[in-house]
Amino acid sequence: MTNRYEQASSQSVLTCLACLAMASSALGQVPASSIGVDVSAGQPEFLDPRTGQIWTPGNVGDRSGPSTPADRAFDPLAQAAVVQGVVVQNPLTSPLGSVPITAGPTVPLVTIESPSLRAIPGQRWQVVLYLNNNSASIVNPVISCRFTNAGNTVEDTRAILPPTGPGLRVGFIVYGPKTDLFVDHVSCGVITP
Repeated sequence: MTNRYEQASSQSVLTCLACLAMASSALGQVPASSIGVDVSAGQPEFLDPRTGQIWTPGNVGDRSGPSTPADRAFDPLAQAAVVQGVVVQNPLTSPLGSVPITAGPTVPLVTIESPSLRAIPGQRWQVVLYLNNNSASIVNPVISCRFTNAGNTVEDTRAILPPTGPGLRVGFIVYGPKTDLFVDHVSCGVITP
């Protein structure tokens, strides 16, 4: 009985090995792809089923017809738009905590930190700022922000903050130009006090 069991077991093992060998050889073959990728040539190709055009890394981006506005990408470096004048804002501030009162000969009365530029799609560029009142008195800070593109000014903004208490840290948002104008940098500084 054990002999038949061993014989049947070895036959099933051999059958499984033969199936694995056939499966691995079948998997090793690369059939022609439905999207036209030619693996054997070493260079990927894509056949556009609608136009019949064969695209390769060598011809992608070549012009195949007249240039239309839909085909042209926006070049942010070529932007020449500027918002005229200085935009004045009165942002709301949110108290975030306190800071040590250390203003003196080497520490300014107020400091700003962490300007982070971001775009709100379909609306405006904005910069989030944090202001520290390092003095023991109430201050009325005025912040200047310049939104630029490739070093060229897009908009100058002045933010007049509400009175800020002694040793107070506040956060606020300064809004820049609309997002249809490209901005790649913002620099902000304290005008007063």
